[in-house]
Amino acid sequence: MPQFKKILVPVDGSSTSNKALDYALQMAKDGHSQVRFVHAIDELGYLSSYEYSGELMATAHKHGTEILQAAVLAAQAANVPADTRLIDTPGQRLGQTVADEAASWNADLIVLGTHGRRGVGRVLLGSGAEQIIRMAPTAVLTVRSD
Repeated sequence: MPQFKKILVPVDGSSTSNKALDYALQMAKDGHSQVRFVHAIDELGYLSSYEYSGELMATAHKHGTEILQAAVLAAQAANVPADTRLIDTPGQRLGQTVADEAASWNADLIVLGTHGRRGVGRVLLGSGAEQIIRMAPTAVLTVRSD
């Protein structure tokens, strides 16, 4: 089995994301690896009447920071070295954001949660995991929700 020394984990605070986080931490602990948690702010998700609300964006940044802090606490509890990146790149798709971060950090592996949607559900809702898999410059491990 390949040795992964740098594991990138996109986190959004969902139960699926947290499951992937736990899986990545176990892999990192077993492989003496380091982990980087990333949270990308989706500015389109915060559009209000076609205008960005400064207060809403401040809330998004605060929420992202809290998600990353929780991830670091989990890494500390697992005795795994970890750092974080809060990424706010307006207009950039999640897949590209994660791919860019993986490339710049020289990640060996990306671990992410997926809801495993198929068919119409995936088409209508889009798939962040699918974007990441298609654009990733390195191996991707998906962890399904229960």
